[in-house]
Amino acid sequence: MSDVVVRTRFGEVRGQRSDDVARFLGIPYATAERFGAPMPVAPWDGVRDALDFGPTAPGAELLPPIYGTSPKIPGDDCLNLNVWTPSTTGERPVLVWIHGGANTMGSSAQPVFDGTAFARDGVVLVSINYRLGVEGFGQLPDAVPNRGRRDQIAALEWVRDNISAFGGDPAHVTVAGISAGAGAVLALLSLGTGLFRRAVIQSGLLHGAHDAADAALVTAEVARRAGVEPTAEGLRAVDRDKLAALAVTVDGEVGSNPDPALWGPSVAATGMGFSTVIDGSLVTADPWQRVLDGVGQDVDVLIGTASDELLLMLPGDPDQAAMLTQAMFRGPVRDFAETRPGRTFVYEFAWPSSLPGAGAAHALDVSFVFDAIGITPLEGDDPPQKLADTMHRAWVDFVTTGNPGWPAHPAEMRFE
Repeated sequence: MSDVVVRTRFGEVRGQRSDDVARFLGIPYATAERFGAPMPVAPWDGVRDALDFGPTAPGAELLPPIYGTSPKIPGDDCLNLNVWTPSTTGERPVLVWIHGGANTMGSSAQPVFDGTAFARDGVVLVSINYRLGVEGFGQLPDAVPNRGRRDQIAALEWVRDNISAFGGDPAHVTVAGISAGAGAVLALLSLGTGLFRRAVIQSGLLHGAHDAADAALVTAEVARRAGVEPTAEGLRAVDRDKLAALAVTVDGEVGSNPDPALWGPSVAATGMGFSTVIDGSLVTADPWQRVLDGVGQDVDVLIGTASDELLLMLPGDPDQAAMLTQAMFRGPVRDFAETRPGRTFVYEFAWPSSLPGAGAAHALDVSFVFDAIGITPLEGDDPPQKLADTMHRAWVDFVTTGNPGWPAHPAEMRFE
């Protein structure tokens, strides 16, 4: 390996080059007081090492092991990102990746999100961390709402302002995400930020926004269990890791018992404890409806699902899993493609894992997109490299040209 130094608007960073790919890890893109809005980082003198992943948001390590390693990296400054690039000169297409994990778990440091294959194939890959759980999405009377979404916008603004120093083209950005990350992409698309020209929505819950009053009920329950008032002032007294664990627990209870009387109709309908909040300031209306009404219609979208999204999550009840997969994932994707103005490409991932009871499970396709098979237990035994070659190439082609290799809707591609 050899060192490579790049100058950002905030100061120089030192990464490492191995073979034909340079990587820069843990670069701060913003800073924030606890429950505060993200703010620009302070410039630094000298060269800052970007050799290791930066701190992860509390809760990152709580992702189920079946999805692979999700490390906990200590530190308070979790608003950081990573860049993989074939060269620090030139103007290459950029892919910004937003991890999933129900807005309560996961991080950009998960090994499956390694950007080497994208950089090898001419794409600058950026992966980001953002605040999770109550810290990122709790609805509080004395805190700016949708902090996790604001973090993601701040990361995209950093890309706009700095990615040219890494050989990327700020006018040629695609934003992509899996699961909760896909919900983030839909929300960002609905805001019409102008920060990206293409989007990939991968196994997202498209009807996922929460009314502010309902979101406040979830936050209040977490605060009750923590023994504090449901305010930013009260929650600041709670240890970050404890608060993250409580958020994961409550989120699980919302999913297992989506009772409108407990959580409010909008939260119960999604089965998620934390999501985009229709707050009247940043998010003024349901992101789904705004996109169908034409916001972001100039953005090309690649959208799809796995065939058996919920089979692994509902063991022993394949009929219920199939019904809910249709209602919550496949049906909304079809409605999105048929109703949304603008070019939309649809896919379905159909390859079944050899893991018993998994099928073509939720998030199984991520390692194929990153051409990083063999990392997660979810894949089972002997996942096919040929499928990874095909799917990864489709994503590279979409990011590069706006065409994944098949016609826009009503055509549909199956990966199997």
